[in-house]
Amino acid sequence: MSSPESCVVARQLAELGHTNLYHLLEQACRDYGDKPAFSCGADSVSFIALREHADAFARYLRHEVGLQPGDRLAIQLPNLLQYVVTIFGALKAGLVIVNTNPQYTAPETRHQFSDAGARAVVVLDKLVPLVRGIQADTQIEHLIVTSVDDWRNPQEQGDAADVSRFMKALAVGRTLPEVEPERGLDDIAVLQYTGGTTGVSKGAMLTHRNLLCNVLQTVSIIQPGEVQYGNETRVSPLPLYHIFAFTANCLASVFTGFNSVLITNPRDLDSMIADMKRHRVTLLTGINSLFVSLMAHPEFDSLDFSHLKWVNSGGAPLNVAVAERWFERTGAVVREGFGMTETSPVVVASTANTPYKEGFIGQAVVDTEMKIVDDNGNELPSGEAGELWIRGPQVMLGYWQRPEATAEVLTTDGWLKTGDIGVIDEDGFLKLVDRKKDMILVSGFNVYPNDVEDAVMRHPGIRECVAVGVPDERKGEAIKLYVSLHDRNLTEAEIIAHCREQLTGYKVPSFVEIREDLPKSTVGKLLRRVLRDEARAQAGA
Repeated sequence: MSSPESCVVARQLAELGHTNLYHLLEQACRDYGDKPAFSCGADSVSFIALREHADAFARYLRHEVGLQPGDRLAIQLPNLLQYVVTIFGALKAGLVIVNTNPQYTAPETRHQFSDAGARAVVVLDKLVPLVRGIQADTQIEHLIVTSVDDWRNPQEQGDAADVSRFMKALAVGRTLPEVEPERGLDDIAVLQYTGGTTGVSKGAMLTHRNLLCNVLQTVSIIQPGEVQYGNETRVSPLPLYHIFAFTANCLASVFTGFNSVLITNPRDLDSMIADMKRHRVTLLTGINSLFVSLMAHPEFDSLDFSHLKWVNSGGAPLNVAVAERWFERTGAVVREGFGMTETSPVVVASTANTPYKEGFIGQAVVDTEMKIVDDNGNELPSGEAGELWIRGPQVMLGYWQRPEATAEVLTTDGWLKTGDIGVIDEDGFLKLVDRKKDMILVSGFNVYPNDVEDAVMRHPGIRECVAVGVPDERKGEAIKLYVSLHDRNLTEAEIIAHCREQLTGYKVPSFVEIREDLPKSTVGKLLRRVLRDEARAQAGA
């Protein structure tokens, strides 16, 4: 078992005196003042300005919308300055944030809003029809609408009694009475939805303590002299609705005084590279698929990497060859990490002083324990493969309104059963071998076969189906779908088109194979593992 340094984070948190996440911004205003906190395109906002906007938004949420401490506020936005204002405004108002992927389909959005019991949503204007279509099945009472270009060209007119424009909300909020967060360390700050270990979408209850501790754990890996607090610029293409970006690129960046350059659409590589040319980039956070795409861009080698200190990779496994190519072309090391939504998320990270071990990710961050166990929960010796268990102050409170699911993954003494198969060596380095369950990791996003299969089976022409993950250099894993048909005229292209109507883009299969029959056990259960092993063998894995 890897052992943590004893209570380091608890002492640091006590010394800071922070009792909720909003205090990160208050501290940053004292330490960094008018320095840029977040940039997006040609616009930026300082720490002091961010606090002013967040305070105004908090007042609006409490006094005009009528939200009370503990109420859930959904956010369905891409990376924009409005997003970070909403985050800290919600925290100042004492609300619980429900991060929501703006690419979700109506069924996915309906489930998350309904399960969380969100009373209001901050949403991109083009998604309003989607929200309207599912609103009757949720507790959503108010929509606060923003546009991508609101920061430069503010729109202030709503079109219904239950709709407000974001920029108008800020203006009104400045005229309203002050509010206080009224939330403590052990109150829920964020409901972060994850597929968990069963494929059912569940809200991980992350407290103010969980996230504050993980911020301190994350910055603890920075070695003295590596960076200057208040004087670094980090490009942040990962979406803030993803827990890794939420903690690392938002909360931790505020703590360290970094200027986070928000990339609204990382698929638009031309715009992203233009943003990188606009700034003196010293840090970059990304995932394997982004590094591959960037290096393939014709303008990549024209970028100035002379100030780039290192790159963080998280959310998906890092391909060794990709990391090597990145270093050859930029001179910057890619540091890999591992985490989970249920752990706020960072568990393992590599540092400048971490020796390189091929196949191993790194060591546990401060105050974090890891152990490998067998099927009976007995700890295994170093070097043996088994299920990875984690314990630390960043581990979630549990799953929202799902005590049985919580009991399945959290032991009474605080260990989180990850469902991942790993190995810990004698030096405490972690290697992930496989996933105990069948989750597929596509570009850093968890995809559960049941979600894909349920959507596929909505097509009347499909008899049976199985979704599996196959290795993909760009995405980490891609989805392959095996199907048997009722309608023998149904084509692979038509099946994929059906999936696009039902699923978020990253959940859509990349490959479809039509078969006469799919393998089953003697009791008629579809044998996903057989097809997964076959698909991986064909892919050379």
